[in-house]
Amino acid sequence: MNIRQLRGHHLLCVHGFQGMGYSPSFIEKMGEIVGEIRDPESDIWIEVKLGFDEACSACPHQGETECEAGEGSDAHVRGMDTKVIDHLGLEKDAIYRKDWLVNRTAQMVQPDDLDFLCADCSWLSAGVCKEGIHRLNRNTGW
Repeated sequence: MNIRQLRGHHLLCVHGFQGMGYSPSFIEKMGEIVGEIRDPESDIWIEVKLGFDEACSACPHQGETECEAGEGSDAHVRGMDTKVIDHLGLEKDAIYRKDWLVNRTAQMVQPDDLDFLCADCSWLSAGVCKEGIHRLNRNTGW
């Protein structure tokens, strides 16, 4: 069984990701993860994390124990993780089948929900995140 680790807010990011990121290594790693999640043939499982995940391992801001992008950044991203995990009714460190998580996200998240779930995220203003959730909803029929 192939298990990927994704932090709570990355469960939403994967739907809007379009190759932007913090560094070339982050973009490459996130692209790899996104490719598996968007591939309808991939049968992977996802361990939902509150904190660092596989994408973070390639981020230049990953410190020893917390995000070091700036003052308050670790609390901010953990807060987004918590809001997404709670909104989706998930348990941290639990493992879910990818298809189930994608469908649950489509059922429970609307583009405008990101204004709360991802408040103050620097990527939100780019519009790709809301478009990604809109596309997810449209493609899954929710």
